[in-house]
Amino acid sequence: MVTPGLLGLLRDPGRLRQARIGLICHPASVTPDLTPAADALRAAGIDLGALFGPQHGARGEKQDNMVESESSTDPSTGVPIHSLYGDARQPTPEMLNGLDALVFDLQDVGARVYTFVWTMTLAMEACRDAGIRFVVLDRPNPIGGALREGPVLREGFESFVGLHPIPLRHGLTVGEIARLANERFGIGCDLEVVPCEGWNREAWLDDTGLPYVLPSPNLPTLDSCTVYPGMVLLEGTNLSEGRGTTRPFEIFGAPFLDARAVTSALEAMALPGVKFRVCHFEPTFQKHAGELCGGAQLHVTDRAAFRPVRTAVAVLRAAKDLAPGEFAWRQPPYEYETKKMPIDILWGSDVLRKGLEAGHTAGEILAGAGDEVREFEEMAGEFLLYR
Repeated sequence: MVTPGLLGLLRDPGRLRQARIGLICHPASVTPDLTPAADALRAAGIDLGALFGPQHGARGEKQDNMVESESSTDPSTGVPIHSLYGDARQPTPEMLNGLDALVFDLQDVGARVYTFVWTMTLAMEACRDAGIRFVVLDRPNPIGGALREGPVLREGFESFVGLHPIPLRHGLTVGEIARLANERFGIGCDLEVVPCEGWNREAWLDDTGLPYVLPSPNLPTLDSCTVYPGMVLLEGTNLSEGRGTTRPFEIFGAPFLDARAVTSALEAMALPGVKFRVCHFEPTFQKHAGELCGGAQLHVTDRAAFRPVRTAVAVLRAAKDLAPGEFAWRQPPYEYETKKMPIDILWGSDVLRKGLEAGHTAGEILAGAGDEVREFEEMAGEFLLYR
C-alpha cells in the first residue's frame, strides 16, 4: 500500500514536535485508517494551533462552488478554523501569528482549475512573508501522474482557478507543484515536502490501497475525478455539468438540448476510451434547477486511452452545433474574477471560446496544446518526486 506524506510525518513527528503549527485540511485529510489528520497530529504530540479550510470548508460542508466559508472554532480540538475561501484566500499575518509552521494536507484531483493548489501557493507566499516554514504532506494524484493534457495557462489569464502556467490536466502531485512553484515561479518560501512512499506515476488511487474520501462534495467518486479535468469546462457555459445530481461531471445537459441528437453526435466522433448514453435529469440546485435537462452520461471504458480535455471540447462543439441559438457562455463574476470570461480562465486563454465561435473542430482547437505540454514537461522534470 502507498503511504501518504501524513503517515511519513507521523512516523517522524520530531521535526515538528517543538513547533506550533497550523494545518490546512479538509475531510480527505486522513490517515489510511481514516483518522482525521488533526486528531492524528495531536495524538503524536504535535502542537496544533489553528486549522485552515479551503474551498468547501475545512469540514467539506459547503455543497456548491463559489459558496464562502466563515471562520469558526473546531468543536473537537477547540482551535480556531480560519477560512481561506471568502474575504481572505491567503492566510493573513493575524492568522499566522504565533505559528512556527503551516502544514498543508489537501487531496488534489489533478486539474489546474481545482482551487486547492492555488490555496497552497498563496499560503506559501504568506509563509515566506511571515518567515515561517511551509510543510506539504504529499498525496498521490488520484488520476495518475503519467498523462497530461493541455492547454497550459497563458499570461494574462491568471485567476483563482489558475495562478501559474501548468497544464489543465497537470499530472503532478501537490508536493511537486509546491517544489515547481517555489523554485521556478519564484515563491521562495522555507519549503519541506514529505513525500508519499511506494507511489509511481502510473498508479491511480484505486491502485494504491488508500481509501477514496471525496475531496469536495461534487467529486463523490474516482469516476467523477476521471472526467473532471475536461468536464469542468462546462462551468463556463449555460450547460449543466451535473451539479445537483448524484453524478456531477459525468452527466451534462440543458433544457434546450436534444439528448438523442447530442449523444449520436458524440458517438459518431469515436472518441477514445469513452461511450455516451442518452440521459435526462433534473438538477436539484445550480443551473436549470428543477428543469428537465436532456444530455448524456459519459461512461469511461478505458481510462488509459480516455482524454477528458479533448472529450469536453467535443461535448461543447456538439452542444453549440445542435443548439446555436440557446448555447451561451457564462458571464462573470466567477471565482472572484469580475472581468474575464469564465470559460477563458478555465481554459487558460481565449483560444477555446474563439475557436468554437469560429466553427473549429476539437482537433483544431487543441492543435498546439501538445507542444505546450511538452515544453512544460521539460521545465517541470527536475521537480518530480516520483518516477
